[in-house]
Amino acid sequence: MRLILAILLPWVQFFTIGRPVAGIICLILQISLIGWLPAAIWSVYALSQYKTDKKIEQALGQKDS
Repeated sequence: MRLILAILLPWVQFFTIGRPVAGIICLILQISLIGWLPAAIWSVYALSQYKTDKKIEQALGQKDS
């Protein structure tokens, strides 16, 4: 679901992962038609980093238990 959101409305996806400042910058980038593609790519990249960070936190959390 977040991947579709990252492609269609990249700026909203940043708010869902807790990065509101990046979301505002992405919105400004997306306002221009040319900037939509870089905004979508940036959003998908940020989403993949977010998922990786969550997996690392989960793995480290399970080791500590």
